[in-house]
Amino acid sequence: MKQAGFPLGMLLLFWVSYVTDFSLVLLIKGGALSGTDTYQSLVNKTFGFPGYLLLSILQFLYPFIVDPENLFIGRHFIIGLSTVTFTLPLSLYRDIAKLGKISLISTGLTALILGIVMARTVSLGPHIPKTEDAWVFAKPNAIQAIGVMSFAFICHHNSFLVYSSLEEPTVAKWSRLIHMSIVISVFICIIFATCGYLTFTGFTQGDLFENYCRNDDLVTFGRFCYGVTVILTYPMECFVTREVIANVFFGGNLSLVFHIVVTVIVVTVAMLVSLLIDCLGIVLELNGVLCAIPLIFIIPSACYLKLSEEPKTHSDKIMSCVVLPIGAVVMVFGFVMAVTNPQDCTHGQEMFYCFPDNFSLTNTSDSHVQQTTQLSILNISVFQ
Repeated sequence: MKQAGFPLGMLLLFWVSYVTDFSLVLLIKGGALSGTDTYQSLVNKTFGFPGYLLLSILQFLYPFIVDPENLFIGRHFIIGLSTVTFTLPLSLYRDIAKLGKISLISTGLTALILGIVMARTVSLGPHIPKTEDAWVFAKPNAIQAIGVMSFAFICHHNSFLVYSSLEEPTVAKWSRLIHMSIVISVFICIIFATCGYLTFTGFTQGDLFENYCRNDDLVTFGRFCYGVTVILTYPMECFVTREVIANVFFGGNLSLVFHIVVTVIVVTVAMLVSLLIDCLGIVLELNGVLCAIPLIFIIPSACYLKLSEEPKTHSDKIMSCVVLPIGAVVMVFGFVMAVTNPQDCTHGQEMFYCFPDNFSLTNTSDSHVQQTTQLSILNISVFQ
């Protein structure tokens, strides 16, 4: 919302969710047309080895661009401990269906975090100064916002795995499941985006939790819940990366020993990346434009256009012809803008409004704070 402008951001959020819904159904349709049951085999049959290799690289890289936590007090120790204690054991599962109950726990925690953000919109929002351009319709960084939104909805890389885990999987059953899931997801995203932006407007950070003060116990509990959701969600991403390695180097099958070795390597490398990065915003942008955009916008549409024998006027073909070039443009320009104009990052430092005795302000912009009147109202009582 900060990058795109709140009104345009809402429109883009609905559009990205619609494209995600469309492409997820299109992906399974492409699998049915080609007689394949994995994303890699679909692309391999459609575009040969070059396409297979490109997709494998995208699917492999996706979990490594994720920055799990931003808990800056002893974050290195916490990340290492949680990885060894929880993430690695969960990632060793060989059946993705066994992760279903774990994902349900993660969903419940997400709802809890959402409640915390909503509560702080009411109790904290009125005391945070609003930036001058908070309510403009559109901003020049809208393309970067599309990348972040795409990251939020990406699940194409494990869609075939989930599809195959359904009882009596069919395209119609998958379509109903996807429609329901996308509706719920976009509802959650809208509430998060609205409450977060209404609270902090132009001061909103790439990681919303960076906006809250450290002495806010309720939000600290929310940070803990967020860390747990990442721990419970990451094994599914590791599952896909391990499958890519198995398909490319081991003919699709891993012995028990190689299964353990590959899992340990993948989890360890991802952990090392997360230890080196403490800015979630740039991670979301780069992951969105480099991995999510191709996996959502470009590859499903390209596969369907090549495989389908429907007439050119068919609605799916028309939509694919629209989505594919838009995805290519967003990918190129989004990458350039993410590198040249990255999101703000506090690197764990508290925001200025967490120190009411040192700051006074009434009128602000993105780049500076005009100190005019004492903001004594923002004190510890706001967070209790």
